[in-house]
Amino acid sequence: MRVLVGCEHSGVVRRAFRDLGHDAWSCDLLPAADKDQHHLQTNVLHILDMDWDLAVFHPDCTYLTSSAEWAYGDGPYHQKVKPGTLVGAQRRLARSNAIGFVRCLLDAPIEKIAIENPIGVLSRAIRPPEQVIQPHWFGDDASKATCLWLKNLQPLLRTKRVMPRAVDGKIARWSNQTDAGQNRLSPSDDRWAKRAETYPGIAAAMADQWGNPAQYAMAL
Repeated sequence: MRVLVGCEHSGVVRRAFRDLGHDAWSCDLLPAADKDQHHLQTNVLHILDMDWDLAVFHPDCTYLTSSAEWAYGDGPYHQKVKPGTLVGAQRRLARSNAIGFVRCLLDAPIEKIAIENPIGVLSRAIRPPEQVIQPHWFGDDASKATCLWLKNLQPLLRTKRVMPRAVDGKIARWSNQTDAGQNRLSPSDDRWAKRAETYPGIAAAMADQWGNPAQYAMAL
């Protein structure tokens, strides 16, 4: 299959498909983090008509999540606004553009499409996701609810469950979480990139199940 992994510079999903023999390419405005040659550094909207069989898109979630909802108002704001942070009308426009971008991806001339994003505004702006998954369903010791909007693709089957540790004997936590439930990643310049990476277990499930529909159908 010819596979496009859009809005990905880490190469995690692209490598998972290529490892199974697919002609998979990642695409992003940034260069490939792994410096692999199977990466197109361009606007993904410019290459949607290149005869892809399957596309997995990871659009930037900055303005699609439900976080920082206070910043979409016109103020005054209850906290200090960091330099470079869009607020008010500018932020609302950025969200509108982000939703429009996702609509373009869903309307791409590609038979099979998956859109991946955290829980946020797409559920009401476009439609509810076909599936919400967790990395600990696929062998990764982590908790991160991830939504999938699917076109001509079946929901992913769970592959390997990872059990959480118990806090106070009753609260479930995985290794990417503190006991209080926050993400363990410390603030850094590349924190956004690390949080945006697809977990390897999820990437492997995408490649194995969506890349081999005949075998997937037998498992249903």
